[in-house]
Amino acid sequence: MLQTSSLFTCPDPHFTEETCDALFEKNGVKIERIISRGQASTKGFWYDQPCDEWVMIMRGEAVLEVQDQEPLSMHPGDHVMIPRHVRHRVARTTPDTLWLAVHVP
Repeated sequence: MLQTSSLFTCPDPHFTEETCDALFEKNGVKIERIISRGQASTKGFWYDQPCDEWVMIMRGEAVLEVQDQEPLSMHPGDHVMIPRHVRHRVARTTPDTLWLAVHVP
């Protein structure tokens, strides 16, 4: 039976850690919801992913650092396609940041 769900339903509003929930996975495509509560990447850490990733800010704000370019300040509705192996990191998020991420092989 088909059921609806909301991206905006928070699993536990009192939880303080960042959470990632896979919403859909098929044929190597993965769609996930990421709830950030003020988190940032660990100092010196860079993502270097083997697949393309499209991310969109649904709520809150974030600053995304991409190697060899100026940081991207992101607000609700902003989205970016990050090609595979482009090194990037999250410099800052607000306590209410909600991301939608699509990973494509």
